[in-house]
Amino acid sequence: MNAQAVVVGIDVSKDWLDVAMGVESSRVANDAEGIGALLERLRQGVELVVMEATGGYETQAASAIAGAGLRLAVVNPRQVRDFAKATGRLAKSDRIDAQVIAAFGEAIEPQVVRLPDEQTKELQDLVMRRQQLVAMKVQESNRLAMMTGAAKKQIKTHIAWLEKAIDEVNTDITARLRTSPVWREKDELLRSMKGIGPITSSMLLMNLPELGQLDRRSIAALVGVAPFNRDSGSFRGRRTIWGGRAEVRHVLYMAATTAIHHNCVIKPFYEHLIARGKPHKVAIVACMRKMLTILNAMTRSNTRWMPAPGIAS
Repeated sequence: MNAQAVVVGIDVSKDWLDVAMGVESSRVANDAEGIGALLERLRQGVELVVMEATGGYETQAASAIAGAGLRLAVVNPRQVRDFAKATGRLAKSDRIDAQVIAAFGEAIEPQVVRLPDEQTKELQDLVMRRQQLVAMKVQESNRLAMMTGAAKKQIKTHIAWLEKAIDEVNTDITARLRTSPVWREKDELLRSMKGIGPITSSMLLMNLPELGQLDRRSIAALVGVAPFNRDSGSFRGRRTIWGGRAEVRHVLYMAATTAIHHNCVIKPFYEHLIARGKPHKVAIVACMRKMLTILNAMTRSNTRWMPAPGIAS
């Protein structure tokens, strides 16, 4: 990055935005007024604004910054923590965190986000809400076995309510995908691959906009299904996956579980790996990576699922 470029780091909390701009540090409220004042400062020759993903607290500021035409990167907090450790920055406070985020942006040059349009944001919110409801249902189901009497009855009632709410969100997601020509086309393209259902398709559309824009290695690393070496000297460690987008990886796992039984390409691929002695989990991850590679190529070329000649779909 140009030595003269100004990279701003923002540490986000529920109530505050701590801002590091060059040698200056400041704090503004994480509300409309504070963000408005921050935008006035950011328009003064800033090259890049970097902030961490903090479970939604960054959404209002990120939308305003990207909407103002400024280059914005929203990065994984673990990457910033690893960077801080690697550079010996062990002290921690909101002000110091903002400075570390700015230094991370200068050194790494993270990918700039694209501002989602209103329809995309609505779909993202629906997908997120579905994840929350499913998580609550799992928690209640785990509690059910430990309860008796009235408490057990109440939990059963809540689980039934959650199941109904999940069905309603599924309907809303499908309806929004079907009413937009652009999303409908993308959804139908992804779902043409056996094993990809409506939930997997919507999750990919909402949480993996880079699909079709990166090469197969980059997209696998972004999702977190690329194996990383664990070697040192003569030692050869077991290859592992880590990082990436857990929500995308979760739905790909479910899709691969279906595909190893019904997909004419993934099923023999899985069986071949098992025959070679690969553990089930290793084979499943390899299937996830293969499916992601195929979906990436399909999206890039805007081509529906088409197995090789002579292979039944």
